[in-house]
Amino acid sequence: MEVAVIYPDPPFNSKRDYNVLFKEGLQDSPAQIKAFEDSWHWNRDAEKTFKELIGIEKSKTKVNQGISELIQALEKIVGRNDVLAYLVMITVRLIELRRVLKNTGSLYLHCDPTASHYLKIILDTIFGKKNFQNEIIWHYRRWTGSANKFLGMHDVIFFYTNNSKNYTFNSSFTDYTEKSLKRKQNYHTRIKERMMFG
Repeated sequence: MEVAVIYPDPPFNSKRDYNVLFKEGLQDSPAQIKAFEDSWHWNRDAEKTFKELIGIEKSKTKVNQGISELIQALEKIVGRNDVLAYLVMITVRLIELRRVLKNTGSLYLHCDPTASHYLKIILDTIFGKKNFQNEIIWHYRRWTGSANKFLGMHDVIFFYTNNSKNYTFNSSFTDYTEKSLKRKQNYHTRIKERMMFG
């Protein structure tokens, strides 16, 4: 099976539990169940997957050698901890997603700034730097609070393709607002006048 568009929105390693509410407005009540835990831990599963990723270099493909070297470099940089567990588990999933993506397909990976810098390098290794198309910033509003830094009010979506020259991209268009239309009409009139009267 091949897939044309993939939009993974994996957990962000936020160190929080996410619950499903059965009744509206009940916080921390028995009416909640844990949907998933967004915490990754360096444990036996992470260790096993880490060893598998290092071992794939034996297949001698350029991508697999790159992944093996990258994972070993990340281990040296971040250490064997929860961050590496998160990156290892995401990497094996991205490898599989690339495998099932059509040659003309696209992947949009939704992440947040806490790990996007690592994930970009992983994606470059799996998909190839030339297949990176865009970094989309998803800006949202949040109530201001007391903090000693700027509020994090955006997520990142990395757009990669399987083939840098042959992929489907459908541009989206919206109608101009009245204000934009008026501004554009005036702009074109000014250009015409300049061309006519120099």
